[in-house]
Amino acid sequence: MPTQLDTALEHIIGELTKDGQPFKTVPFDRDGVEMPAFAMAPPTMAHYFAHFCNEHKDVPFLVDGDLRLTFGETYAAAVCVAEGLVKHHGVKKGDRIGIAARNSANWMIAYMGIIMAGGCATLLNGFWAGDELAYGIRLAECKIVLADAGRAKRLEGTDHSAKIVLIDHTAPADGLSSVWAAPDGTAVAMTMLGDLTPDDIATILYTSGSTGNSKGAWSDHRGVVHGVMSYVSQSAMAKILLESQGEDVSDQPCALIAVPLFHVTGEVPLFLQSYAIARKLVLMPKWDAEEALRLMDAEKVTYFVGVPLMSYEMATHPNREKYDLSACRSFAAGGAPRPVEHVTKIKQAFPKGFPLLGYGLTETNAVGCGNFNENYMAKPGSTGRASQPMVDLAILDDDGNKLEQGSIGEVCIRSIANFKGYWNNEEATKEAFTEDGYFRTGDLGYLDEDDYLFIVDRKKDIIIRGGENISCIEVEDAIYAHDDIAECSVFGLPDERMGEVPAAVIRVKDGRDPLSAAQMREFLLTNTAPFKVPLEEHIFPVSEVLPRLGTQKIDKKTLRAEYTERMKSA
Repeated sequence: MPTQLDTALEHIIGELTKDGQPFKTVPFDRDGVEMPAFAMAPPTMAHYFAHFCNEHKDVPFLVDGDLRLTFGETYAAAVCVAEGLVKHHGVKKGDRIGIAARNSANWMIAYMGIIMAGGCATLLNGFWAGDELAYGIRLAECKIVLADAGRAKRLEGTDHSAKIVLIDHTAPADGLSSVWAAPDGTAVAMTMLGDLTPDDIATILYTSGSTGNSKGAWSDHRGVVHGVMSYVSQSAMAKILLESQGEDVSDQPCALIAVPLFHVTGEVPLFLQSYAIARKLVLMPKWDAEEALRLMDAEKVTYFVGVPLMSYEMATHPNREKYDLSACRSFAAGGAPRPVEHVTKIKQAFPKGFPLLGYGLTETNAVGCGNFNENYMAKPGSTGRASQPMVDLAILDDDGNKLEQGSIGEVCIRSIANFKGYWNNEEATKEAFTEDGYFRTGDLGYLDEDDYLFIVDRKKDIIIRGGENISCIEVEDAIYAHDDIAECSVFGLPDERMGEVPAAVIRVKDGRDPLSAAQMREFLLTNTAPFKVPLEEHIFPVSEVLPRLGTQKIDKKTLRAEYTERMKSA
């Protein structure tokens, strides 16, 4: 049965979507399929920036070291970037303009300026090596790449034809001087408000690369705007709920940016949503749990989102008690499953806050499901219910037929926020969608009796041992239940007899005693079916941090290849 919280949230979103309300929906025909769209959504991201930066022009927005900017100051800087891109660099509507830089205020201003000049913000993975960056540039056919010194150096001598324009991370006027021009007469950004349409290309983001070369997922303005506004509607719903419970939510919301802005979690729910809800953003150049605690205390951060390990590292940090994080009410995770045992530890460490979990993908502009507060505590293994009113969630078989409640199949999402396709890859685009417009996520899952989504595994990563399916996530959860484990990855190794057998790479927390393969296997056998438990020779304790993809997910593909090769040569 729906919980009391579910019922309350359904009532609130029902009220917010009525006629005359800010999130009223109207039918929209996308490729022959009717789906809901927000009636009052801005037509493009350029209109979105113009409207909300004017509405909140004197409100603090960006904190980047000693640099502090209001929404108005940020928009004024982006107007100059748009002017420079068009006047100095010949940018035309639809041109792909790459950003290859670490997180900074100038990264965000560059993003805005590209959009306001009519370009497509092409978010290159800042963790990529030079050849990988060059591949992304070639794939998107970037005309220009705005790169900081570190990424520009990586690109030296690589194969691409883009013009590299240097930016740095100092004050906007200095750091973006190479693309900066004060408007003379009507600003380019103002002109473009009359030229851009919802159907124009807005962004290209890259898939994580866990299945070969990255693909460039492109979205039109309509998709990005609706992805953002879906999150804004969820925030409005949460605000009304808290007010109804007597909570004081009058302080300005504030979020710490600890995830890459080139990843959809950093881009849509964190960065872009902040304009509409007047949220201050605090940047940190690289992840450090204690520095995060210090900044959250100093800036009174109210919302944190990161990969699951981040909030867990803060919750278990030995110096946690030195910092006041009482202002933070939400500790959200995305990008990877959160081990169930983390949920209770985070709640215990931050009793005034709640752990949250979101589920969305690059291809859905981060829109999908959410599991909130008491509901997450009750069902910590679930990514929650579909985000209303945008998301149509279905569990489909390989032929695209809907499966009954409780059956495991491919998680598929249909919404106006979905991307339009993979750039210059019609075959992959066609494979990504069903005939009736559902995006195939590649995740296996099921819906329980309350319509809560449970992800079982990646469709292609599941281990099939002698005909038995083994969920990597399930075994990883069992390993994480050991208090000494910092991180792990479970994957299949080829086996002549069984086809595949499970294997695990494990790393213990700093300062803890080493854990042998035999000890881990003995621990797992106490609460996990034996066929799911890796043999002792297939458990690999390591001391170094596990390799990561650009999204900060553990790079399971690289680990599988490395240990498969080891087994062959053993």
